[in-house]
Amino acid sequence: MARFNKIQVLSAMQATGMVPVFYSNDVEIAKKVIEACYKGGVRVFEFTNRGDYAHEIFGELNKWCVSHCPEMILGAGTVIDAPTAMLYMQLGANFIVGPNFNPEVCAVCNRRLVPYTPGCGSVSEISDAQAMGCDVTKVFPAGNVGGPSFVKNVLGPLRWSNIMVTGAVAPDENNLSEWIKAGVFCVGMGSQLFPNERILASDWQYITDKCAETLGYIVKARSK
Repeated sequence: MARFNKIQVLSAMQATGMVPVFYSNDVEIAKKVIEACYKGGVRVFEFTNRGDYAHEIFGELNKWCVSHCPEMILGAGTVIDAPTAMLYMQLGANFIVGPNFNPEVCAVCNRRLVPYTPGCGSVSEISDAQAMGCDVTKVFPAGNVGGPSFVKNVLGPLRWSNIMVTGAVAPDENNLSEWIKAGVFCVGMGSQLFPNERILASDWQYITDKCAETLGYIVKARSK
């Protein structure tokens, strides 16, 4: 069962403005990455379902977060069907993210009041997802469907939308400023926050510093 309710999850996404996205088949590396992000100010983290036994790793991480990163809201990403969503929710996922929009996932998440953020690439998909109860929709792949201008144009007719973007989002001031000015609810970021060479070198301080720097850019962009 989720430790954080729907309002807490959505509020944290909006407040911080960033959701790191990460996967490793090594639970100890994943713990170090989550802890480094936590120290850098991150409070919402997406662990992706991208490898064999990923759900087992997620279950260990979620239990570990209770004592080591108690305010971290851990969710599951790359969830494309309802059975997988139910599996992760049974392991305590606080939110579910997918690269696609699947109404069957909406149903199982809504039943438990767990936020479901599906990947959408058109106004119709975004609107259909909202009609099924998705409070936040993910524009994916954001760089391929039009970038910040796509978000800005969607918010014209669908001004109530809460849009998360992943893909073509970088932890630098100019890039983040463009997305924030376009009106995004939050951004998702993966490999650019966690360069492989830094992971191999166990340079956890780099990740902490990069997260803090990135969150600072978001705050600055929002204040303009």
